[in-house]
Amino acid sequence: MQLTDYIGIADLYCRLSRDDGTDSESNSIANQKRLLSQKAKELGFTNIKFYVDDGYTGTNFNRPGFQELLDDIEMGYISVVMVKDLSRLGRDYVSVGHYTDNYFPEHNIRFIAVNDMVDSDEGENEIAPFKNIMNEMYARDISRKIRSSNRIRGNLGEPLSQPPYGYMKSPENKKKWIVDPDASQVVKSIFRMCIEGKGNEAIAHILQSNKIYIPMAY
Repeated sequence: MQLTDYIGIADLYCRLSRDDGTDSESNSIANQKRLLSQKAKELGFTNIKFYVDDGYTGTNFNRPGFQELLDDIEMGYISVVMVKDLSRLGRDYVSVGHYTDNYFPEHNIRFIAVNDMVDSDEGENEIAPFKNIMNEMYARDISRKIRSSNRIRGNLGEPLSQPPYGYMKSPENKKKWIVDPDASQVVKSIFRMCIEGKGNEAIAHILQSNKIYIPMAY
Protein backbone atom coordinates (compact mmCIF):
# COMPACT_ATOMS: atom_id res chain seq x y z
CA MET A 1 0.00 0.00 0.00
CA GLN A 2 1.21 3.51 -0.84
CA LEU A 3 1.36 6.21 1.82
CA THR A 4 -1.18 8.17 -0.25
CA ASP A 5 -3.70 5.35 0.21
CA TYR A 6 -3.84 6.25 3.88
CA ILE A 7 -3.42 10.00 4.13
CA GLY A 8 -4.15 11.13 0.54
CA ILE A 9 -5.34 14.72 0.19
CA ALA A 10 -7.50 15.78 -2.74
CA ASP A 11 -5.70 18.78 -4.23
CA LEU A 12 -8.10 21.33 -5.75
CA TYR A 13 -5.93 23.51 -7.97
CA CYS A 14 -7.13 26.93 -9.21
CA ARG A 15 -5.39 29.33 -11.59
CA LEU A 16 -6.33 32.63 -13.21
CA SER A 17 -4.36 35.00 -15.45
CA ARG A 18 -4.76 37.54 -18.22
CA ASP A 19 -4.39 34.82 -20.88
CA ASP A 20 -7.96 33.81 -19.99
CA GLY A 21 -9.21 36.81 -21.99
CA THR A 22 -12.99 37.19 -22.02
CA ASP A 23 -13.35 33.99 -19.98
CA SER A 24 -11.80 35.58 -16.88
CA GLU A 25 -15.15 35.98 -15.11
CA SER A 26 -16.23 32.36 -15.56
CA ASN A 27 -12.71 31.26 -14.63
CA SER A 28 -12.54 33.42 -11.50
CA ILE A 29 -10.89 31.80 -8.49
CA ALA A 30 -14.18 31.94 -6.56
CA ASN A 31 -16.05 30.10 -9.33
CA GLN A 32 -13.31 27.50 -9.63
CA LYS A 33 -13.39 26.85 -5.89
CA ARG A 34 -17.17 26.42 -5.90
CA LEU A 35 -17.06 23.99 -8.82
CA LEU A 36 -14.21 21.92 -7.40
CA SER A 37 -15.69 21.83 -3.91
CA GLN A 38 -18.99 20.53 -5.29
CA LYS A 39 -17.26 17.89 -7.43
CA ALA A 40 -15.07 16.78 -4.52
CA LYS A 41 -18.18 16.38 -2.39
CA GLU A 42 -19.89 14.31 -5.09
CA LEU A 43 -16.85 12.02 -5.32
CA GLY A 44 -16.66 11.65 -1.56
CA PHE A 45 -13.40 13.53 -1.05
CA THR A 46 -13.51 15.00 2.43
CA ASN A 47 -9.79 15.68 2.96
CA ILE A 48 -9.26 18.55 0.52
CA LYS A 49 -6.79 21.40 0.14
CA PHE A 50 -6.81 24.37 -2.24
CA TYR A 51 -3.71 25.45 -4.13
CA VAL A 52 -4.14 28.80 -5.89
CA ASP A 53 -2.17 30.80 -8.46
CA ASP A 54 -3.92 34.11 -9.13
CA GLY A 55 -2.31 36.19 -11.87
CA TYR A 56 0.05 33.54 -13.26
CA THR A 57 0.13 32.58 -16.92
CA GLY A 58 -0.56 29.00 -17.90
CA THR A 59 2.47 28.88 -20.19
CA ASN A 60 4.84 29.00 -17.20
CA PHE A 61 4.77 26.20 -14.61
CA ASN A 62 7.06 27.98 -12.16
CA ARG A 63 4.10 29.22 -10.09
CA PRO A 64 4.17 29.28 -6.28
CA GLY A 65 0.88 27.42 -5.81
CA PHE A 66 1.75 24.75 -8.35
CA GLN A 67 5.26 24.33 -6.94
CA GLU A 68 3.77 23.87 -3.45
CA LEU A 69 1.48 21.22 -4.93
CA LEU A 70 4.47 19.37 -6.42
CA ASP A 71 6.33 19.55 -3.10
CA ASP A 72 3.36 17.95 -1.32
CA ILE A 73 3.15 15.25 -3.99
CA GLU A 74 6.84 14.46 -3.47
CA MET A 75 6.17 14.23 0.28
CA GLY A 76 3.42 11.69 -0.38
CA TYR A 77 0.55 13.81 0.91
CA ILE A 78 -1.50 14.03 -2.30
CA SER A 79 -3.57 11.30 -3.89
CA VAL A 80 -5.85 13.34 -6.19
CA VAL A 81 -5.29 16.46 -8.31
CA MET A 82 -8.45 18.14 -9.53
CA VAL A 83 -8.81 21.18 -11.82
CA LYS A 84 -11.74 22.93 -13.48
CA ASP A 85 -10.38 22.07 -16.92
CA LEU A 86 -7.06 21.21 -18.55
CA SER A 87 -6.26 24.87 -19.26
CA ARG A 88 -6.18 25.54 -15.48
CA LEU A 89 -3.29 23.09 -15.17
CA GLY A 90 -1.50 24.89 -17.97
CA ARG A 91 -1.48 26.07 -21.57
CA ASP A 92 1.74 24.41 -22.67
CA TYR A 93 0.99 21.20 -24.58
CA VAL A 94 4.28 19.44 -23.80
CA SER A 95 4.35 20.32 -20.09
CA VAL A 96 0.70 19.45 -19.47
CA GLY A 97 1.22 16.12 -21.25
CA HIS A 98 4.26 15.43 -19.08
CA TYR A 99 2.29 15.85 -15.86
CA THR A 100 -0.88 14.02 -16.96
CA ASP A 101 0.81 11.16 -18.82
CA ASN A 102 3.97 10.65 -16.79
CA TYR A 103 4.41 12.55 -13.53
CA PHE A 104 0.97 11.96 -11.99
CA PRO A 105 0.80 8.22 -12.87
CA GLU A 106 4.36 7.71 -11.59
CA HIS A 107 3.31 9.20 -8.24
CA ASN A 108 0.04 7.26 -8.09
CA ILE A 109 -2.00 10.48 -8.49
CA ARG A 110 -5.56 10.43 -9.77
CA PHE A 111 -6.02 13.42 -12.11
CA ILE A 112 -9.44 14.95 -12.78
CA ALA A 113 -10.33 17.83 -15.10
CA VAL A 114 -14.01 18.37 -14.33
CA ASN A 115 -15.36 20.29 -17.34
CA ASP A 116 -13.24 18.35 -19.82
CA MET A 117 -14.55 15.05 -18.38
CA VAL A 118 -11.03 13.74 -17.80
CA ASP A 119 -10.53 11.21 -14.99
CA SER A 120 -7.41 9.05 -15.00
CA ASP A 121 -9.30 6.37 -13.05
CA GLU A 122 -11.53 5.91 -16.10
CA GLY A 123 -8.63 5.26 -18.45
CA GLU A 124 -6.97 7.33 -21.17
CA ASN A 125 -8.96 10.21 -22.64
CA GLU A 126 -8.27 10.44 -26.39
CA ILE A 127 -9.64 14.00 -26.61
CA ALA A 128 -7.35 15.45 -23.91
CA PRO A 129 -4.24 15.88 -26.15
CA PHE A 130 -6.28 17.87 -28.68
CA LYS A 131 -7.68 20.07 -25.91
CA ASN A 132 -4.15 20.73 -24.67
CA ILE A 133 -3.04 21.79 -28.15
CA MET A 134 -6.04 24.15 -28.45
CA ASN A 135 -5.30 25.62 -25.00
CA GLU A 136 -1.70 26.38 -26.04
CA MET A 137 -2.87 27.95 -29.33
CA TYR A 138 -5.37 30.09 -27.40
CA ALA A 139 -2.62 31.37 -25.07
CA ARG A 140 -0.40 32.23 -28.04
CA ASP A 141 -3.27 34.03 -29.78
CA ILE A 142 -4.08 36.11 -26.67
CA SER A 143 -0.39 36.97 -26.21
CA ARG A 144 -0.13 38.05 -29.85
CA LYS A 145 -3.25 40.23 -29.54
CA ILE A 146 -1.96 41.88 -26.35
CA ARG A 147 1.39 42.70 -27.99
CA SER A 148 -0.39 44.10 -31.04
CA SER A 149 -2.71 46.22 -28.88
CA ASN A 150 0.21 47.58 -26.84
CA ARG A 151 2.14 48.40 -30.01
CA ILE A 152 -0.80 50.37 -31.42
CA ARG A 153 -1.32 52.23 -28.13
CA GLY A 154 2.38 53.03 -27.90
CA ASN A 155 2.48 54.35 -31.47
CA LEU A 156 -0.44 56.61 -30.60
CA GLY A 157 1.53 58.02 -27.69
CA GLU A 158 -0.50 56.32 -24.96
CA PRO A 159 1.48 55.28 -21.84
CA LEU A 160 1.65 51.53 -21.24
CA SER A 161 2.49 51.66 -17.53
CA GLN A 162 1.75 53.57 -14.36
CA PRO A 163 3.20 57.11 -14.20
CA PRO A 164 6.73 57.27 -12.73
CA TYR A 165 7.34 59.16 -9.52
CA GLY A 166 6.99 62.88 -10.24
CA TYR A 167 4.08 62.47 -12.65
CA MET A 168 0.41 61.60 -12.32
CA LYS A 169 -2.54 60.79 -14.55
CA SER A 170 -4.46 63.79 -15.80
CA PRO A 171 -7.91 64.07 -14.16
CA GLU A 172 -9.35 65.03 -17.56
CA ASN A 173 -7.57 62.29 -19.57
CA LYS A 174 -6.36 59.13 -17.81
CA LYS A 175 -4.18 58.30 -20.84
CA LYS A 176 -2.14 61.46 -20.38
CA TRP A 177 0.55 62.13 -17.76
CA ILE A 178 1.01 65.50 -16.09
CA VAL A 179 3.55 66.75 -13.55
CA ASP A 180 2.67 65.92 -9.95
CA PRO A 181 3.22 69.25 -8.13
CA ASP A 182 4.21 67.64 -4.80
CA ALA A 183 6.35 64.72 -5.98
CA SER A 184 8.07 66.84 -8.64
CA GLN A 185 9.47 69.11 -5.95
CA VAL A 186 11.04 66.08 -4.26
CA VAL A 187 12.55 64.99 -7.58
CA LYS A 188 13.99 68.47 -8.16
CA SER A 189 15.45 68.58 -4.64
CA ILE A 190 17.13 65.20 -5.21
CA PHE A 191 18.72 66.49 -8.42
CA ARG A 192 19.81 69.65 -6.66
CA MET A 193 21.44 67.74 -3.80
CA CYS A 194 23.17 65.45 -6.30
CA ILE A 195 24.61 68.47 -8.16
CA GLU A 196 25.82 69.83 -4.83
CA GLY A 197 27.88 66.67 -4.41
CA LYS A 198 25.81 64.75 -1.87
CA GLY A 199 25.93 60.96 -2.15
CA ASN A 200 23.05 58.49 -2.24
CA GLU A 201 23.15 57.73 1.49
CA ALA A 202 23.26 61.42 2.44
CA ILE A 203 20.32 62.22 0.17
CA ALA A 204 18.34 59.27 1.53
CA HIS A 205 19.05 60.38 5.11
CA ILE A 206 17.82 63.92 4.35
CA LEU A 207 14.65 62.62 2.71
CA GLN A 208 14.02 60.35 5.68
CA SER A 209 14.60 63.21 8.13
CA ASN A 210 12.06 65.30 6.21
CA LYS A 211 9.60 62.38 6.38
CA ILE A 212 9.38 62.05 2.60
CA TYR A 213 7.55 58.86 1.57
CA ILE A 214 9.29 56.39 -0.71
CA PRO A 215 7.65 56.28 -4.19
CA MET A 216 5.71 53.07 -3.52
CA ALA A 217 4.24 54.39 -0.25
CA TYR A 218 3.47 57.75 -1.87
